[in-house]
Amino acid sequence: MCTISITPHPNNSHGVILTSNRDEASERETSSPDFKTEKDTLLLFPEDAVAGGSWIGVSEKKRILCLMNGGFEAHKREDYYRKSRGVVLKDWLIAENIKTDIENYNLENIEPFTVIIADWSSELFFAEFVWDGKHKHFKELSLQPKIWSSSPLYTSEMKKLREEWFSNFQKDKNLSAENLWEFHHSAGKGDKEIDLIIDRGFLKTKSISQVEFLPGKLNFKYEDLQKEKITNKEFPADLI
Repeated sequence: MCTISITPHPNNSHGVILTSNRDEASERETSSPDFKTEKDTLLLFPEDAVAGGSWIGVSEKKRILCLMNGGFEAHKREDYYRKSRGVVLKDWLIAENIKTDIENYNLENIEPFTVIIADWSSELFFAEFVWDGKHKHFKELSLQPKIWSSSPLYTSEMKKLREEWFSNFQKDKNLSAENLWEFHHSAGKGDKEIDLIIDRGFLKTKSISQVEFLPGKLNFKYEDLQKEKITNKEFPADLI
């Protein structure tokens, strides 16, 4: 849940490409993305085996959500939280209006997190939502390429370095889904503590997900790095 990039689609200003590297404990199990219906709403997401939530998903409500642990800064974990952040993400995937649901949602005693939003239910917009454990911070973003790294795992210096890699990548490459996929596999300086694919022993980049949306077409690509298996799922065109 730890590195996210979002870009407008290079072939269509109404499209978007969101790519995510999930850094997680080596033994934590997740399933590859699959379709599920929640409250009469078709969703597509990989499911976390521990809490039943997810860190990334697509909804027939015409949105993509991707979650990252932590807010603006690293936080001290409490002994108990009443709900998984991944379950919150699923709740927001089925919301009629994402902005209203976020505003009204009770986040008391839920661990800090960040959610990146792409929503085209009326007009395409990008947004960043941060729950810092006490306050909600919602901000609409310009439709420009952007990258995030999780605060619990990456220092401000590490984040800045990753942003520089992303900026340099944009100068050299077209922001196609294929090139972004390659960036999320290879960006770095040969340091497994900080590269986009990390390996800190107990903590590794376990999977890479990419959602490519164009009006009338949405593809979810998922690679399980441990099993060396790639899954592709296409959302029904009449629902997006």
